[in-house]
Amino acid sequence: MSFPLLTATAVLPAAGALLTAAVPAARRTAAKWLALLVSLGTLVLAAIILIRFEPSGDRYQLTESHSWIKDFGVRYELGVDGIGVALIALTALLIPFVIVAGWNDADPLDKKDNKRWRPTQGFFALILMVEAMVIISFEATDVFLFYIFFEAMLIPMYFLIGGFGDRAHSGTDEAAATQRSYAAVKFLLYNLVGGLIMLAAVIGLYTVTGTFSLAEIAELRANGGLEMSTNVERLLFLGFFFAFAVKAPLWPLHTWLPNAMGEATAPVAVLITAVVDKVGTFAMLRFCLQLFPEASKWATPAILVLALISIVYGALLAVGQRDIKRLVAYASISHFGFIILGIFAMTSQGQSGATLYMVNHGISTAALMLVAGFLISRRGSRLIADYGGVQKVAPVLAGTFLIGGLATLSLPGLAPFVSEFLVLVGVFAAYPVVGVIATTGIVLAALYVLVLYQRTMTGPVKAEVSGMKDLKARELTVVVPLIVLLIGLGVFPKPLTDIVNPAITHTMHDVNKQDPKPEVEAAK
Repeated sequence: MSFPLLTATAVLPAAGALLTAAVPAARRTAAKWLALLVSLGTLVLAAIILIRFEPSGDRYQLTESHSWIKDFGVRYELGVDGIGVALIALTALLIPFVIVAGWNDADPLDKKDNKRWRPTQGFFALILMVEAMVIISFEATDVFLFYIFFEAMLIPMYFLIGGFGDRAHSGTDEAAATQRSYAAVKFLLYNLVGGLIMLAAVIGLYTVTGTFSLAEIAELRANGGLEMSTNVERLLFLGFFFAFAVKAPLWPLHTWLPNAMGEATAPVAVLITAVVDKVGTFAMLRFCLQLFPEASKWATPAILVLALISIVYGALLAVGQRDIKRLVAYASISHFGFIILGIFAMTSQGQSGATLYMVNHGISTAALMLVAGFLISRRGSRLIADYGGVQKVAPVLAGTFLIGGLATLSLPGLAPFVSEFLVLVGVFAAYPVVGVIATTGIVLAALYVLVLYQRTMTGPVKAEVSGMKDLKARELTVVVPLIVLLIGLGVFPKPLTDIVNPAITHTMHDVNKQDPKPEVEAAK
């Protein structure tokens, strides 16, 4: 029996979470180092998965399959395709940076502050538990197994948002606690409602197919043994898609995200939008398109409209924001619109670009949000108006903030540009009018990023920031690797596209779609 590599990659952070939580309260530093070492160990396992994965091999590799709840046909089945491998690598890569960036976020401000903040150990244990659940969600090839962890990850996220909120709050302590509680409950309720609707669809799928296994359902379809009426397929698709659209988040199911990211600490905000939300868009590719190909094509026009609204609406609201973190949140809503647009363009370029966008958006958002967190922790305010002239007193902080912002607006030469370009190429090939409208999001992105930089970093130095210190060694350890990745994948994205493209070919085959031929043939 071969080593269960996929299981180990999820079990290690879960076990690490339990051990971290068990560290005595007086040993905060030990708990931090334990969590960091566990996250680095998980990164090593993810790297092994990346090395062992063969893009030209079987669709799902490193598979594991064991009977679990036999009476209900539930199996413990894991496997990864190129899309799953890329997102597991992203998750394992970002968690160490999240831990290092949040090194002091859960420490009490002083001895009297102990009652206000949950134990430091709990903060890092919850981060590791989220990592474990996200990774196994990217690995699960049994629908019911996926559903369990898709829902279970809400619990640690709820406590991270509500229990370890951002200390840079403009109101009183009581007001801050109320806002954190509101954001956490809203996050939980939105996602629980989506999950309950999905549960009904999961049960309906089992009623029709008699199995939760993706492999068995694919075999039934290939052999003509899958009897699913058009109306049933559409209803089941809507049940799955609704839950994924909440998680993604897609307009109009997005309203929980600005609250959650605004009230969470910067590292937890990165965990939300760069890691957890990717499960929603990933699941659209793995489950919606694979399980319900005809319903996916039926719903495409409506989904494209919703994605366009997300792009433009999110960007417009980002332009008008006064809060740095909420600006990044609305920018992410716009970016998720591009991802969903690429998925449902039903072209290989669009879906390849969407997958790359998931990875590159995770890196660019992590860079921008973490630097913003370092900035906010120094000034104690999230309001853009409270800053000015930072580049004169903290040039490295300002420079890294600028690079993160330029990546967010998809500047050529940085990784998100490749993703956005591929998405737009794929969309223009199939839906030219949709592509034209989507490009307005690019213009608006340049506006909100450059205005944010101008208002916070340039101009006269405000008295409140005149003594601001530049980035420290710990903070540079977080930011510099992310910037290197943004530049590296922007200049040479081929290693990532080589992993992703074969999986996209399988997905295109699932929905029986081919890329549109160009109207004008290239000259030979």
